[in-house]
Formats: sequence, structure tokens, C-alpha cells
Amino acid sequence: MTIDTKLPFDQEYVSNFSKEAAEPNWLLDLRLQALAKAEDLPLPTPDKTNITKWNFTSFAKHTSEVKTISSIDELPEEVKVLIDTDEVKNVYVQRDQTAAYATLTDELKAQGLIFTDIQTAAKEHGELLQKYFMKEGVKVDEHRLTALHAALVNGGVFVYVPKNVEVKEPLQAVFVREDEEAALFNHVIVVAEDNSSVTYVENYIATSEESNGVVNIVTEVFANNNAKVTFGAVDYLAKGTTTYVNRRGVAAKDGRIEWALGLMNEGNTVSENTTYLMGDGSYGDAKTVTVGRGEQKQNLTTSIVHFGKHSEGYILKHGVMKESASSIFNGIGKIEHGASKSNAEQESRVLMLSEKARGDANPILLIDEDDVTAGHAASVGRVDPLQLYYLMSRGIPKVEAERLVIHGFLAPVVNELPIETVKKQLTELIERKVR
Repeated sequence: MTIDTKLPFDQEYVSNFSKEAAEPNWLLDLRLQALAKAEDLPLPTPDKTNITKWNFTSFAKHTSEVKTISSIDELPEEVKVLIDTDEVKNVYVQRDQTAAYATLTDELKAQGLIFTDIQTAAKEHGELLQKYFMKEGVKVDEHRLTALHAALVNGGVFVYVPKNVEVKEPLQAVFVREDEEAALFNHVIVVAEDNSSVTYVENYIATSEESNGVVNIVTEVFANNNAKVTFGAVDYLAKGTTTYVNRRGVAAKDGRIEWALGLMNEGNTVSENTTYLMGDGSYGDAKTVTVGRGEQKQNLTTSIVHFGKHSEGYILKHGVMKESASSIFNGIGKIEHGASKSNAEQESRVLMLSEKARGDANPILLIDEDDVTAGHAASVGRVDPLQLYYLMSRGIPKVEAERLVIHGFLAPVVNELPIETVKKQLTELIERKVR
């Protein structure tokens, strides 16, 4: 049966929602224009995955009750363990669509850093937000899901690091999904101005095990001249949740964007992670790990596009599929004409733990310049029997040996996460899903 793709809300609803939030006129206009475009735009067409029957538009609610807290201790236990206040001083917590809790050190405030929810940013930093919101990164009219996102944004954060500011401690955002009937349209923007640096890590976590919900995430990251952004994420949304996530970066001259993404959702997921290396000497590194189980389907596309000379792009994707899960890994390294002396490298590997599990790794190199280097590697298969034999020959039971091999296989991404509590969460999720 095909899912009804009729849009869930009309122009009047979107207009009232924007006005009640006291948003600036430019954002209201953008919402209304996006909703009008969403009617006619097609769905995205991820390679080798038919998503026309997936539910991206059928949900009961767009907002839920306000759930502010005064202390981390008031959060559910499974959320509270993600936040180590001794390690992370700058924290934002969102419960459903509500900005529930936020801290930022006085030192960073004095340096002009902004770390706030998207609606506060629209009201208090409107001109700055408008400069980056769905203009240079993700465009409103790319397809129906980007347009619907622009029309219905109801959560997210805005991070702005001024010139010459080095943020030494990581920023952490935790997006908690409690009301499974309410769709989440989360927008995250991270901007690092010239000669600045920041590490930002986010968690998506559901407090229930099953849902019929819809989550539509767009992230835009900007590393300006000689700036560096380290972006980590662990997504863990409930079984039955249809998730579209588009994370996109733009790096200027000598800018660096490094991604470490743990995609642990239990439901069907389409993920796009694209980095545009616009400036000479720019650098992009995208590491992704995923574990699929049950009957879930995933399509995970990672792209690094080179425009600048001497730019470097590296893609590493490791996945584990069990039971009847299936995953398409698309890795795209594209070097545009004029991006001489650039280097594009990628590696995609999938382990299948059962007869019905399916993995497909597709490395793609698109080279429009002669004076470059590029390479790729891909593999899909079972756990290496020689590795199992080696471990079992030392007295380790087969089940435990297989578990150790899997953890070692996924470690190159897990170890890149810069916050210990988040790294521990990803390790525990991997353990839970492959057990």
C-alpha cells in the first residue's frame, strides 16, 4: 500500500505557527514559499532504494507540550547518562520541539559565541541566521523533503563561532524524542568564522521503543577561511520511525570539516552527508558507522565534492547488517574541473551476520580534472573466519569472538567521537544491536 503523500498542514497553519513563535517576516515568507513548492516537488531518488512507500508526511501532530527543566537531573535516566557535566560545560537539551535546558560558559559568551535554539536565533540573531539558513548549504527546492523541512521547522540549534575564537571544550546538543505522535523537523546550523574552531556533538534519542513517527533533519556546517569544525553525532530513533537526515558542509580556503556519524536508528532511514570543498587547501573527512537489524532499510550516501585546488576528501563507512536488514552504501568522490592537485579517497565495508541480511557498497569516483589522485575500496561479506579461528584458538567462545571482531570493525568511527559519554553510548548501542 502506498503511503498518502498529501501534505499534513496548510498555509494558514504554517502562518499561524510562525506568528505565534514571533518569527521575523523573512522566515515566515520562506516557510510559505517552501510549503507551496513542496506540493509539486518530487521525493528524492536515492540510488537503489525505492522510498515512494515510506511515510514522510503522515503524522498527527507538529508540536507537543512545553517541557522545560531546571536541572539535568530531571531528565529521563537514559538521557541523563549521555551528559557528563564534568566533561561538557556547554549543553543544549531539546525535549520534542521544546528548548528545555541550556548552558554556556561566561567565557564563551564574552567571546561572542552563540549556542541557542533555532527559534531564539531567529528572533535575536535574525540577520545572521538568515545569511546561512538554507542558502549556501541545503537548498529549499532540492526536493519535497527539503521544502517540507523549510516549511515546518520546529526545532534545532544555531551555533556561531566568531573570527579567531578557538572553542576548546566541546558543545553538546541532545534531542530527546518523547512524544512519538509529533513529527520532528530539526534544523542545525554550525558556523565557524575565519581562523576559528569548534567541536559540536549531538545525540538523537527516543525514550520509547516503537513509533509511527516522522523525523526530518537538516544540518548545515560552514567552515570559513582557515576554520575547523569537528561534528559528531549518534542517531538512535525508535523502530517504526521514518527518518530523513541531510547533513551538509561547506569549507572555504584551508577550512576543515570532520564528521563522525553513528547512525543507529531502528527504523527506515535515508541519510545524505555531503561536503563541498570550495576553497583551495580545504579538507573534508567523513566517517560513518551503522548497524541494521530486523527488517529496516537504510540508504546512506556520503559525498565529498572538490572545487578548490589542493583539496583533500576522505570517506570511511563501516556497517553491520543482521536478520533481514538491508543497507545501501553510496560513496561519491567528485573532483570538479579546476580542482588540480586534489585527492579523493574512500572506503566502504559491510559485514552481514545472517543469510537474509543485505549490504551493497557502491564506491563512485567522478573526476573532471587530470592532475589529481583518487582511490576507492569496497567490500561486502561475512565475518572473517580466520579472525574467528585466531580468537577461538585462544579459548574465546565463538559468540564472544564474533562480538570482538564486530567491535574492532566499527572502532575506526567509534573512536573518533570526541565526548567520552557519547562514545560510550555508541559502543553500548552497537553491543545491544549485534548481541
